Amino acid sequence: MTDCVFCKIISGNIPVKKISESEKSIAFLDAFPLAKGHVLVIPKNHHAKIQDLSKEENSDLFSLMHDVVSKVDALTGATLIAVHNGKDAGQEIPHVHVHLVPRDSSDSAGAIHSMFHGTVSLSDSEIDEIRKKLV
Repeated sequence: MTDCVFCKIISGNIPVKKISESEKSIAFLDAFPLAKGHVLVIPKNHHAKIQDLSKEENSDLFSLMHDVVSKVDALTGATLIAVHNGKDAGQEIPHVHVHLVPRDSSDSAGAIHSMFHGTVSLSDSEIDEIRKKLV
């Protein structure tokens, strides 16, 4: 896609501080880091959501992420691994990307539950209906 910032990175039109690269994916420092060492891992082909990736692209992406996360983790001893899968999930750039964000107890980011205003109460029948849709 010509207007996708990540596609421009892949094509070399936008320079990045590359960390690592594989056949189908690339890892680089985030231009707008949430913490020192914030890395993005993206597929080289444009796909908006994880389920749009081929199995080979998915495997390559998460294999590269697996290789890079221990390096990121070594910075502080803890790493948030996050994927926003779609606009309503908070995805700002519609190109699959995995965030590797070094964390420590002083960053005040909190746990995933702190992103939401509470939990959802569901009846047993609602839980059963959801499960039926997922299996």
